[in-house]
Amino acid sequence: MTDAETKAKTLGRLRRIEGQVQGVQRMIEADAYCVDILLQVSAVQGALAQVQKLLLGGHIESCVADAFRSGSKSERQRKIDELLDVFARFGGK
Repeated sequence: MTDAETKAKTLGRLRRIEGQVQGVQRMIEADAYCVDILLQVSAVQGALAQVQKLLLGGHIESCVADAFRSGSKSERQRKIDELLDVFARFGGK
């Protein structure tokens, strides 16, 4: 996983996102204006993107850096392939 600080930041953000999602649910239950709901959904998506960025940064700083320091050519290549796959998945967004 990641260091304690990144883990704490990630969990804090996810708790806030959880609250945002519950807010969206309440808005739907209350028949709130569609555009207002859509704006809140967009805010949740943005917050999730920030969590994704935080986790990816932590992964690069720890797991990927460790693989490169290890001296193992196969481990480095595995991490490069893994990152390429992750970036390809994110690219559609």
